[in-house]
Amino acid sequence: MGDSQYSFSLTTFSPSGKLVQIEHALTAVGSGQTSLGIKAANGVVIATEKKLPSILVDEASVQKIQCLTPNIGVVYSGMGPDFRVLVRKSRKQAEQYHRLYKEPIPVTQLVRETAAVMQEFTQSGGVRPFGVSLLVAGFDDSGPQLYQVDPSGSYFSWKASAMGKNVSNAKTFLEKRYTDDMELDDAVHTAILTLKEGFEGQISGKNIEIGIIGADKKFRVLTPAEIDDYLAEVE
Repeated sequence: MGDSQYSFSLTTFSPSGKLVQIEHALTAVGSGQTSLGIKAANGVVIATEKKLPSILVDEASVQKIQCLTPNIGVVYSGMGPDFRVLVRKSRKQAEQYHRLYKEPIPVTQLVRETAAVMQEFTQSGGVRPFGVSLLVAGFDDSGPQLYQVDPSGSYFSWKASAMGKNVSNAKTFLEKRYTDDMELDDAVHTAILTLKEGFEGQISGKNIEIGIIGADKKFRVLTPAEIDDYLAEVE
């Protein structure tokens, strides 16, 4: 039996010291679509695959990269509906901070608040962990920042990271290509090449999404036309 009899209770440790449901949540993330983030010298880029379940779906209605505040954006791998809940909670938290202190929330603080919500869902009865990992990209007074938050509630700052289906290949590729003095444009090119590595089918502006934030501290999602321009540069 081993750990299997503990796998249904979220709040009970198995004899080997694991909370098995959290591991299952990480499996859900691992079977999600590939997402990645790269921190450049003058900004951050986050990118993801956007494979639709059918060609009949209107691709303009599916947005995997979201703005949390004007200077912080986020992308996920895993379960879309869980992501929506976290986005709503994070935006609310950012707005509360803004109302109280009359200045934008620092990236670290927003990440910490979001991670706290995810941690809460590993320690309460009658709930399950969130089936998503997040990559949060922001630019504040401390410069460009990239964080990854996991279903367990742990979060780390990364120079470049990937998650989802093709994670090991993507991380290996990023390790080879990453340099500390990389400019934002180079980072976008590297992000596209990394996604291309494990991409099934033809990559285009319609089936990937890219969000960037530069020194102007304005996070924005690139339009399909802009992504096509970058794709042309890469090829």
